[in-house]
Amino acid sequence: MGGALAGTDCRPTPLRRRASRPQLKRDPLGATAEFTMLPKTVPGILASAQQTLATARAGLEDLRGSRPDRRLPGLRNLVVFGRAVTNVLQNLRSLEPAFDEWYAPFVREMESDPLLCFLYKLRSEILKEGTIPTSVSTHIQRLRFPEDLAKLGPAPANAKSFFTGDQYGGSGWEVQVADGETAKYYVELPGDIGTISVHLAGAPKDHLGATLPDNRIETVGAAYVVYLDRLVRTATTQFGGGA
Repeated sequence: MGGALAGTDCRPTPLRRRASRPQLKRDPLGATAEFTMLPKTVPGILASAQQTLATARAGLEDLRGSRPDRRLPGLRNLVVFGRAVTNVLQNLRSLEPAFDEWYAPFVREMESDPLLCFLYKLRSEILKEGTIPTSVSTHIQRLRFPEDLAKLGPAPANAKSFFTGDQYGGSGWEVQVADGETAKYYVELPGDIGTISVHLAGAPKDHLGATLPDNRIETVGAAYVVYLDRLVRTATTQFGGGA
């Protein structure tokens, strides 16, 4: 979904043909400099798209992972680099005459899909405002004090209190550290005690004619990566001769 936003429109706008950017080279002493033109190639563009997708996929792994403090940074990387995948692929336009015809169905799909349109706009909001609209839901099955605390392992030294469901969807101990400030010591909340979910606020569940089960960041992120993976694989088959 490349191109700039026009108001609240999420339609990808056609990109102008871009000349290769000059690359600055310096000698080891920094005494001289020269500019060389590095032409783009189809294999190079496809490789860059794969690398960008890998960064988005790493964001998905972070938001699925066991470290709560990595979830929102992971979501940020997923959304930002996910949209960058489409920007990278559009560099094929200057080298492949059939690119626009191939890309047109994807453009129509991205224009009309509620979830993809939402994520397209969200990337611009992240870069401009630096915020991600998330909410946290906590469902406690059963929590008995102090018996159930034993399931969490021993409390760390200087633990002040126990918390569940912070802004990252984590639970654990608030610990007083040496400088008098408070730090968080995260633990995994057993499923028989409760579950905590981080949701992408406002994210539609309609996607490609189906309905996602929820708008948890893991659900939305996985759907986005699956779509981008299909886009890159199709581009590789069309222009790179790959499978």
